[in-house]
Amino acid sequence: MALLSCEGLSLGYEGHAILTDLSFRVEAGDYLCIVGENGSGKSTLMRTILGLQAPMAGKIATGEGLKRTEIGYLPQQTVVQRDFPASVWEIVLSGCQSRSGLRPFYSREEKALAERAIARMSLEGLKKRCYRELSGGQQQRVLLARALCATQKLLLLDEPVAGLDPKVTEEMYALIEELNQKDGITVIMISHDLQAALRYASHVLHIGDRVFFGTKEAYLAEDAAGSLWKGGERP
Repeated sequence: MALLSCEGLSLGYEGHAILTDLSFRVEAGDYLCIVGENGSGKSTLMRTILGLQAPMAGKIATGEGLKRTEIGYLPQQTVVQRDFPASVWEIVLSGCQSRSGLRPFYSREEKALAERAIARMSLEGLKKRCYRELSGGQQQRVLLARALCATQKLLLLDEPVAGLDPKVTEEMYALIEELNQKDGITVIMISHDLQAALRYASHVLHIGDRVFFGTKEAYLAEDAAGSLWKGGERP
């Protein structure tokens, strides 16, 4: 069974569908990039996968023993979130909340997991620093470490390089690729950066007026015909 499968999904708000009859499968080890025009439903799809929003129709199933609570998530940051007054350690450790359940404390194993995630993201020297004092790139690595505390199977990333300078953007992409290739973590990433998506992805899901799901190579072949982007122009 696929790690994640979506069958006949319709998504929207207040009875208004923005995406209908969407089906795709993600296998363990895949690197899926979700692309498409603004307002096409990319973030809505991700929230639905996470169980934060119910689909209007269709179903989502997980395999390989994956539970919804074991999906790591790196959302788009707001200005308020960037100014969050907590330490790096506190934020990373909070990624274990789905594991701790109703317990009012974190176990020794959960603290060890947070330590490993901090080391994996090379954040040891920033452990006691206040999150809001960090650079944008450092903050994203903290949030990625937090997401790693929730999963070793599937990461959902919503525009993980938004607002970062080119050098830090490349570092973040390289880090995500390493988690996929070396650590074996399946990645689903929303991106407006089509060039980067096509460089790193194994599969592409294009949603909008036209829908495509398949390998990167198949996407490139179809995109070359100018049949995917509205007006034949990429963003």
